[in-house]
Amino acid sequence: MTSTGSSTRFRDCPRYWRTPLIPGAEMLTAEYYDHEFTPHWHDAYAIPVIEAGAETYRYRGSTHIAEAGSVPVINPGELHTGSRAVDAGWRYRVMYTPVDFLQKIADDLAGKPQPLPWFDPGVIRDRDLAYRLRHAHQLMEAGSDLLAAETAMIDALSTLLARYGSTRPETQRIAANDPRVAVMQAQLGADLAEPVQLSDLANAVGLSPFHAARLFAQATGMPPHAWRNQIRLQRALGPLRAGASVADVAAASGFTDQSHFTRHFRRMFGVPPGRWQAA
Repeated sequence: MTSTGSSTRFRDCPRYWRTPLIPGAEMLTAEYYDHEFTPHWHDAYAIPVIEAGAETYRYRGSTHIAEAGSVPVINPGELHTGSRAVDAGWRYRVMYTPVDFLQKIADDLAGKPQPLPWFDPGVIRDRDLAYRLRHAHQLMEAGSDLLAAETAMIDALSTLLARYGSTRPETQRIAANDPRVAVMQAQLGADLAEPVQLSDLANAVGLSPFHAARLFAQATGMPPHAWRNQIRLQRALGPLRAGASVADVAAASGFTDQSHFTRHFRRMFGVPPGRWQAA
């Protein structure tokens, strides 16, 4: 933390890292002050624990405030934002846990296959759970005792599922599975470097451009062009993780240039792509 007169505030200081204990997961240890996350989603479950300060975020049509000791879980594919809720900013730890990994823990916990785990919108205020998640995160980051870290991680995620796991409401599944939206999403994601016009999407589903854009935004929470940029960013992670250059990934992802890619990447992940890759 840095001092500003008689007050203290956090810095914009994120660090992404990975652990062999959760294959495919991204882990984040961070503090933020100025940074504001624009509307975005993750393919994984975002499981944060706030250590100090407070974060405010928009999620499923409401504004939430997550203070120290709280756990503001975000479901995969769900649009949300993030910024400071208090003058100091906030410090937190996050497990971006792959869907199949958490699904396996849910199945093991129940002793039989379970529906996709889902968490109600809102901030979980459970000091015991927050302690378990923070402790597991710290042990995995230290990496000195993998047995203890894995035991703590399974305990923390099992506790989260047992206390707060549910299933996705049927109304949400119906809205998200509109076949016309699926057609437009497929067209937007088919070739990310290929230009697509709104009229192309509209013609594909037999709607006017106005009604196609409105349907898409109602189902996804984003206009088509913003949704496509999110897909570009999500698909860029694999090549970056494999060691491809930022410039090559930017071009293959359909961004106009590297600076355009970097700007969008930082707004979503809080760090430039090169720094994320270095983790």
